[in-house]
Amino acid sequence: MTAYLIQSRLETTDEAELDTYSALARPTLAGHPVTPLVVYGDQLTLEGEPSEGVVIFAFPSKAEALAWYQSPDYAAAREHRAKGARYQVTLVEGLWWRTML
Repeated sequence: MTAYLIQSRLETTDEAELDTYSALARPTLAGHPVTPLVVYGDQLTLEGEPSEGVVIFAFPSKAEALAWYQSPDYAAAREHRAKGARYQVTLVEGLWWRTML
């Protein structure tokens, strides 16, 4: 079942750390079956607190998403993300809506 990894940046605390994170994180996606669906596009908060930006990646399975997220290379990048901003990260399994019709 498709798994979606959703990263919401809630508050930036150190822009330089986020720049380091971005430089380190991008190459970690190579070799993983990931499809970027949303990468900091224009957004409109309809309910709840607004976020500064959202990223949504689709993986073929929860196991594939965790293989990337828990990889040593991405773990090293995540340290800079944690120093640079507050994030909420959610992994959710689900069906793409067309498969339900």
